[in-house]
Amino acid sequence: MAGSPQYFDLITMGRIGVDLYPLETGVPLARVETFGKFLGGSAANVAVAAARMGRSAAVITRTGDDPFGTFLHEALKEFGVDDRWVTPVAAYPTPLTFCEIFPPDDFPLHFYRRPKAPDLEIHADELDLTAVRAAGVLWVTGTGLSEEPSRSATLAALEARDRATTTVFDLDWRPAFWRDPEQARPYYREALRHATVAVGNLDECEVATGARDPAACAGALLEAGVELAVVKQGPRGVLAVHRDGTRAEVPPVPVEVVNGLGAGDAFGGSLCHGLLSGWDLERTMRHANAAGALVASRLACSSAMPTGPEVADLLARAASPDAAGLPSQS
Repeated sequence: MAGSPQYFDLITMGRIGVDLYPLETGVPLARVETFGKFLGGSAANVAVAAARMGRSAAVITRTGDDPFGTFLHEALKEFGVDDRWVTPVAAYPTPLTFCEIFPPDDFPLHFYRRPKAPDLEIHADELDLTAVRAAGVLWVTGTGLSEEPSRSATLAALEARDRATTTVFDLDWRPAFWRDPEQARPYYREALRHATVAVGNLDECEVATGARDPAACAGALLEAGVELAVVKQGPRGVLAVHRDGTRAEVPPVPVEVVNGLGAGDAFGGSLCHGLLSGWDLERTMRHANAAGALVASRLACSSAMPTGPEVADLLARAASPDAAGLPSQS
C-alpha cells in the first residue's frame, strides 16, 4: 500500500462493503423485492462524510477482486475520497450488508462477511506510515481489531502516530465479529493507549470500559489514555469530556427518522471536521449531532452524508423561534 507521500486532512482505516437497503419501509427482509445499492462500511462512510464537508480524505481498506469491489472504487472516487490504499484480495468476496427498515428505531443489520472480509486482510508491512503520520486526523475502528492481520496493522498505525496529532479510535463494537466482549477488551485497551479521541455509544463504551453510566464511561476512557471522550447517548444526545475539564452535553436535533444507520458515521466525519477546524467542544458536538440527524432523516448512508451548508441550515432552523415546526424525533 506504499506510495508517494501526500497530506490528507483525514485517513480512515477499516471496514468497507456494499450496503443493500430495501426501497420498501416497514417490510421484513424476507418479503422485500427492491433494493438500492450503496457504498457502505464505517471507515468508508466517515471518509465520505468528511469529504462532503470539504476535507481531503482517504481510506485504507481492501475489497474483493470482483465487480462489487469495482463499484466501491468508483463510488469512493465519486464522493471525492482517495482510493490509492484500497486494494483487492482475490481470496475473499467483497462484503455485503443488508438491513431492514422499521422506523423510528429498529434497523436490523445482516452482515455477509464470511469466510473472511477482505478489509481484515490489511497488513502492517504494506502501510504507508509516512502518510499515516502526516494526516491531520487518523480514524481507526474496533472492527479492525477483531482479526489478524488487520489487528496488527491497526495497532501499527496507531503506534506510528505516537499521539502527536489527533488520532480517533471509533469503538465500533459489532457482536457478530467477536466471540464475546472479554476477547475484545485487551485490544481496545491497547488502542486507547495510543489514541487521543475515543468515540462510542453506550454499548460500545461498556465493552471498552465495563462502565455503563455516560459520565463513568467518559471518565474511564480518559483514564485509559485519551484526551477527549465522546459518548453517544441516542435520544439523550451526546456527552463529550476533555481531559482539561471542558465538557459539553448536547441534546439531539429533532428529525423524523427514516433510517438511523449511518448517522454515527456522519457524526464521525463532522467530528473530524470540527477538530480540524479548531472549533470549541460544544460547537463541534452540535454540528456533529446535526450531521447525524440529517442522515437519519434519509434512506442511505454514504449518499446521504450532508454538506456543511446543509448542516448549518438545520442548526439555524433548530435554533429559530419556529423550531417547533421541525419534524419531531421519533
